[in-house]
Amino acid sequence: MKYKRILLKLSGEALMGEKQFGIDNERLNQYASEIRRVVDMGVEVAVVIGGGNIFRGLQAAEGGMDRVQGDYMGMLATVINSMALQSALEGQGVLTRLQSAIKMEAICEPFIRRRAVRHLEKGRVVIFGAGTGNPYFTTDTAASLRAIEIEADVILKGTRVDGIYTADPEKDKSATRYNTLTFMEAYERNLQVMDMTAFTLCQENKLPIIVFDMNKAGNLSSVVQGEEVGTLVTV
Repeated sequence: MKYKRILLKLSGEALMGEKQFGIDNERLNQYASEIRRVVDMGVEVAVVIGGGNIFRGLQAAEGGMDRVQGDYMGMLATVINSMALQSALEGQGVLTRLQSAIKMEAICEPFIRRRAVRHLEKGRVVIFGAGTGNPYFTTDTAASLRAIEIEADVILKGTRVDGIYTADPEKDKSATRYNTLTFMEAYERNLQVMDMTAFTLCQENKLPIIVFDMNKAGNLSSVVQGEEVGTLVTV
């Protein structure tokens, strides 16, 4: 096994599946099945999910809403998604814990690093909700921060494309995929891997990122075993 402890970053939009809004149960259960497979392989798994399928603070701010208020609403959207994934995982027999950066004792634990690590060591999937708990920070940044805190071996950014391309492959058919990149190359070529705060955190802490297609069955298992899937970004 190449990666023993991973942090899986999923976008909220990924949970929509074919829907225009909200959560597609079929896609949710597919993701839960992929995660269960790597847990059964002995991999320690932490997850961070975005909230864009329910609410985006930045878009609300552009419409005139107070940015801080909008960001907190976005954090709550990530907790809804986290609870949905937790339910799907437990429905497949996977032990989970949901930790939130905003205290909500009725539905999840507060984020405590040592407790999160202990859960991982016991084979539980730990889902981190509510971002960093602070406005102006994205869930990409939350994923980078939590991955560093729990000493994950890698961040796996599950998307709907199979890696990082020279241009948007959905718009430019001539775009080609990178197999590997350095952080500096990605920065110089202005490739939008993550937002700059998240990206810099990973670079400074020498934490590799793999961008891959989460929607293809078996990809997550292949990545943790070290197969060449997606694009690897390293120092």
